Amino acid sequence: MSVNITKLSSGLTVVTDTMAHLETAALGVWTGVGGRDEKPDEHGMSHLLEHMAFKGTTRRTSQQIAEEIEAVGGDLNAATSNETTAYYARVLKADVPLALDVLSDILANPSFDAEELEREKSVIEQEIGAAQDTPDDLIFEHLSELSYPDQPMGRSLLGTPQTLAGFSRDNLQNYLSTHYHGPDMVVAAAGAVDHKNVVAEVEQRFASFEATPAPKPSPAMFGKGGSRVIHRDLEQAHLTLALEGVPQSDLSLFSLQVFTNILGGGMSSRLFQEVREKRGLCYSIYTFHAAYSDTGFFGLYTGTDPADAPEMVEVIVDEMNNAVETLTEREIARSKAQMKAGLLMGMESCSARAEQMARHMLAYGRPLTVDELVARIDAVTVETTRDAARGLLSRSRPAVVALGGGRGLDTAVSLAEGLARPKAKALLH
Repeated sequence: MSVNITKLSSGLTVVTDTMAHLETAALGVWTGVGGRDEKPDEHGMSHLLEHMAFKGTTRRTSQQIAEEIEAVGGDLNAATSNETTAYYARVLKADVPLALDVLSDILANPSFDAEELEREKSVIEQEIGAAQDTPDDLIFEHLSELSYPDQPMGRSLLGTPQTLAGFSRDNLQNYLSTHYHGPDMVVAAAGAVDHKNVVAEVEQRFASFEATPAPKPSPAMFGKGGSRVIHRDLEQAHLTLALEGVPQSDLSLFSLQVFTNILGGGMSSRLFQEVREKRGLCYSIYTFHAAYSDTGFFGLYTGTDPADAPEMVEVIVDEMNNAVETLTEREIARSKAQMKAGLLMGMESCSARAEQMARHMLAYGRPLTVDELVARIDAVTVETTRDAARGLLSRSRPAVVALGGGRGLDTAVSLAEGLARPKAKALLH
């Protein structure tokens, strides 16, 4: 990697990685604001702002934004998460200045046209409706709410029809002015880019953003766990479980990720083999861990026949408990190999490189090198993985949500609620 970093007088950071063999570039603006920064009456604002950025500026109409990028064969997109919002493009190397001009224009000069705003509110309402009609989207909304009650981290990024209805042009402009500040923004570019040229373009085009840091959100607090059953007439019972994980800076992060992979990270994982391959109880089952700045979220999802839900949960609980003390060197090695392969394969994509650099800058203040990341993976052992797993099972009560029909769901969630707490605590002493 040939990474170069420049911090501008506005506090905005420019980070590039030149990949000399490429003819294309991926670049974007990542800002450290997302759903968790929203006040109750701003619920859904981050996501709406991301949508409205493409709906016209003082220099371009929404059609012109799309046509200028697509006329050179490029593409433009954006994404909102709990902690970040990203606006990014992929273009040929000669069109990097154009992409930076468009990206700066949509953030520095949005028009927030009243007709476009009402139209986009309607689009997002349809998106909300689609999520409500999709069981494996809806259940995670409920799981987040149960895991982070009465706080932004537990709310859907989409907002509600009620909060959307109250948003005006002034609300959007105030939110943009409050949260989009230079010290909390990163322009990242990878591929056929020249660092000095990118810095010169960014310095000129992003000069209007404030140089003071934006306000920070309140700390996230994982809740007390518990369960929720949503009765719907569905063919499948959808089951989810969450535990408090660890934040991005935690030393056990990579060990916990190894445990997560071993438990439910792929076809060779324990849960996939036991629940699907041996027992035929489901089509899909997986686990994941999302690390944030001050909290972590371990999640599990599966779908099964409602009559099989209690047995499914019993197997899951047994597998999670047993895995803590029966992890093997072979499993650890396989999970580490998967993580390293995923990391190195990602480095072959300029889009993945740009995104990783930006996220590292926001999380750690610098991009971690491939050698550093590989070393952290290599440092994981059976004992560090067991310690991370014990911490996971003892740190919080599980939050459990079931969605579907049948009488087995209440029994299933009650079985999951008691997951390993007494045993895990005993193992820590």
